[in-house]
Amino acid sequence: MKSLPIGIQTFSEIRSYDFYYVDKTPLVSKLFKENKKYYFLSRPRRFGKSLFLSTLKSAFKAQKEYFKGLYLENNWDWSKKYPVLYISFGSGVTGGVEKLQIKLRNLIIDWKKEYNITKLKKEDLNGQFSEIIQILAEEYNEKVIILIDEYDKPILDMIDKPNLAIEVRDELKNFYSVIKDSDEYLKFVFLTGVTKFSKVSLFSGLNNLEDITLHKDYGDICGYTQNDIETVFKERVENLDLEKLKKWYNGYNFLGNHVYNPFDILLFFSNHNTYRTYWFQTATPTFLIKLLQKNKYFIPGLESLEVSEEVIGSFDIDSINLETLLFQSGYLTINKEVETFGRTSYELKYPNFEVKTSMNTYILGYLINNNNIAPFQHKFYDVISRNKVKDFEKEIFTLFASIPNDNYRKNDIANYEGYYASVLYAYFAGMGVDFVVEDATNKGYIDMTLFFEDKAYILEFKVLKSRPKTNTALKQIKDKKYHEKYIHKYTKVYQIGIIFNKKERNIVKYNYNLAKSK
Repeated sequence: MKSLPIGIQTFSEIRSYDFYYVDKTPLVSKLFKENKKYYFLSRPRRFGKSLFLSTLKSAFKAQKEYFKGLYLENNWDWSKKYPVLYISFGSGVTGGVEKLQIKLRNLIIDWKKEYNITKLKKEDLNGQFSEIIQILAEEYNEKVIILIDEYDKPILDMIDKPNLAIEVRDELKNFYSVIKDSDEYLKFVFLTGVTKFSKVSLFSGLNNLEDITLHKDYGDICGYTQNDIETVFKERVENLDLEKLKKWYNGYNFLGNHVYNPFDILLFFSNHNTYRTYWFQTATPTFLIKLLQKNKYFIPGLESLEVSEEVIGSFDIDSINLETLLFQSGYLTINKEVETFGRTSYELKYPNFEVKTSMNTYILGYLINNNNIAPFQHKFYDVISRNKVKDFEKEIFTLFASIPNDNYRKNDIANYEGYYASVLYAYFAGMGVDFVVEDATNKGYIDMTLFFEDKAYILEFKVLKSRPKTNTALKQIKDKKYHEKYIHKYTKVYQIGIIFNKKERNIVKYNYNLAKSK
């Protein structure tokens, strides 16, 4: 059995030893044969971007020995060796302009050493970068290859400090402007990152930058397809429940084949096929959660979110769009394309079980100001597994009662109508309970329908300023006969009306009715 290349992002190292490798070299050949010069690819963190760039580097350096048995071995001109300038911001920097300048200065030093450049005439960083490109093109008699990995990381490191982020962006913009000015000496340029900043803000002048982020031909340029899992890792999945594996980790869609995040799969195998939230645990989306709270976002809306092509495409520090960040950072992915009057929009969703449950657990902790929500989830799971419908009220009441009063005094989040539904949505989604929000019927929309084994629970919420005499939420369910949608599908169908009071910040009325029982 081959070794798992966990944390190894260097193509030559993976190919020098007995590591698993999913062959992406057909896409290397396709990119180069298109005879275009500037490419950009956005993918979430830990998705294999660095490994793909390393593969490009080895190919352009004509390191044929690493491509034995791969597609590129017999589909590449190995007689040509190009000078390659490789820039990686994957590690280091994490600071302001001064730290970025140190990083760039060190890159210049490394290139001088690698290519035996003894002296440069210019003193400024941009000038030296430009000079090195010209020197290499002349000495090799071949145009230069530039590969930039995690081009946006210096900016994202400062994203919660807008003024510093803008300074870093402007410094990078000046550095990247050298690429435009060196066009006559360049053969191929490939940039990767998590986010896509607008061309105006960061790549002014690179009008021919080909964005393949959502190009159908390159949808699986990073990540593992289902076929990769079943062939490359065949010996490791022989006795696995592949549907469960797919539910947990598959589902990322960039308009090609749906893919797995390699980081998840490699750690899953390494940990004796144990299902855990490997990718999500590598970073906490604090900045995103703050944006959700600031915008008083209706959390159930993340279940099925439609955005325009412009929104999903790019953003800038001056106008950060929440939906754009959620997609580009990997917390949401494309469910389907929607064509309306010749314009394209996208319906987004959570990619898989790992992201949906982890994200909502994190959101819930933030909404109720309590990171230890496992006890609440365990108790509710116990209640629903024993079908103790009358105890739903107790568990939900306990959840809201646990929210510190300071949480309400410091912000007005509880004063918007979607707060209570958002908390309950995050509560159930974090547990992995199967449910539907805004569940459409021929009489209207059910706020939420839970499913467990052979039972369906129809929930309607209302938020009132005073204590009502009757449960208007339950009355609505009965009047509109919401239960009829599931009456023939489930053994038991429950109708549950829940009324919250803004002043008391909790349930003030809870009533349920068994609509159908076989």
